[in-house]
Amino acid sequence: MQEQLAAHPASETGPTLWPACLDVLAQELPEQQFNTWIKPLSAQVAPDFSRLTVLVANRFKLDWVRAQYAARIVAILEKLHGQPIQLELALAPRSSPTKSGVSDVSKPLSGAAEAAEPQDARPPAEEPAPGAHRSRLNTGLTFEALVEGSANRMARAAALHVAGAPGRLYNPLFIYGGVGLGKTHLMHAVGNKLLADRPDAKVLYIHAEQFVSDVVKAYQRKTFDEFKERYHSLDLLLIDDVQFFANKDRTQEEFFNAFEALLAKKSHIVMTSDTYPKGLTDIHERLVSRFDSGLTVAIEPPELEMRVAILMNKAHAESAEMPEEVAFFVAKNVRSNVRELEGALRKILAYSRFNQKDVSIQLAREALRDLLSIQNRQISVENIQKTVADYYKIKVADMYSKKRPASIARPRQIAMYLAKELTQKSLPEIGELFGGRDHTTVLHAVRKIAGERQQLTELNQQLHVLEQTLKG
Repeated sequence: MQEQLAAHPASETGPTLWPACLDVLAQELPEQQFNTWIKPLSAQVAPDFSRLTVLVANRFKLDWVRAQYAARIVAILEKLHGQPIQLELALAPRSSPTKSGVSDVSKPLSGAAEAAEPQDARPPAEEPAPGAHRSRLNTGLTFEALVEGSANRMARAAALHVAGAPGRLYNPLFIYGGVGLGKTHLMHAVGNKLLADRPDAKVLYIHAEQFVSDVVKAYQRKTFDEFKERYHSLDLLLIDDVQFFANKDRTQEEFFNAFEALLAKKSHIVMTSDTYPKGLTDIHERLVSRFDSGLTVAIEPPELEMRVAILMNKAHAESAEMPEEVAFFVAKNVRSNVRELEGALRKILAYSRFNQKDVSIQLAREALRDLLSIQNRQISVENIQKTVADYYKIKVADMYSKKRPASIARPRQIAMYLAKELTQKSLPEIGELFGGRDHTTVLHAVRKIAGERQQLTELNQQLHVLEQTLKG
């Protein structure tokens, strides 16, 4: 955060203060959160710069911005301005939303937010046109556009089965995995395939945050008949990131009711999450048991060959030339998810066009130098050993010792596996860093953990956490 704030000179004043604050928030917050809650806001600065008034469209949003973002906004403003500043939140006049004078000014906030989180509140998305059914599907996300590999083969096969015979096997289908691995793509593919086969089917793709928001609106407006008509009449419900239901009792109750109603009428439910059902926290047990009652499948980070295929396909879609050796170079260095691969490809193509040079390994190295520098600095075998040792509560020295109890040998094998996956070190080099062990010992550990990862949900989740920790 300090780096982000440093991008702006101290003592921002007048018209530049709020835009500078927005720049910092845009870097700190996920894009969806920023676009939903922060970007629509406008602000007025007092003539003496002692107070900044943020104008919000309605009371619901005002309460949410106060609870979730006000304290951070105050901290950023004071850092930018160089002295204390009072933040006020106000409803914008209906005649000219978020543009002109102030009405219904809320209690001033300085230094920290005072209100608690509004229950069951998440960013509302665009509402469907009255009387119309909108699937919210992205028609470009199809099975044909999805590169298949061992990392997603089982999930893709299950999703294809659901699309071809909804309401039968694998109901519900629960897909879990890390960010940017293709969970959302698979869900859209299911919906698009079903609509291609049955254009009259009622399909809805929705993010869990939107479902939360719909529950809030139904309570506020007393429109639960319309809410139930919308959700209980679907043929296929695709709902993303159900972990966002945590700690939201009313939302969980309504989703349970919708879940039961849809299963009773042989409709299908497909869900995604960042963890497997039993790994979800603050979700009612009866809902977790429903999530786990159909088929649960994982999507893993793509393996090398799959990453190469993704890069080649994306480059072809951009009408760009991507030599295979360049694709392998990028795939070896960008390992975490498809989204990062796409970002790396865009950087390389833009760098190529700007400099009017053909795509080559050297050009890719120049275009991605910041990314490669960060990776080389952050992920080392030593860092892996320390992170794994901390996670499993053993000593770092145990990584190189000759001790063999399971409580030590198991974390050591996991660290060897991660060293092979996340660094460019050879097997002999890794063995040397683990107390001078032979490369065959490292190879055995890598194969053992890789095989068990496919079978053991708990181990897969632990590895996912460790990988995310190491990649920052």
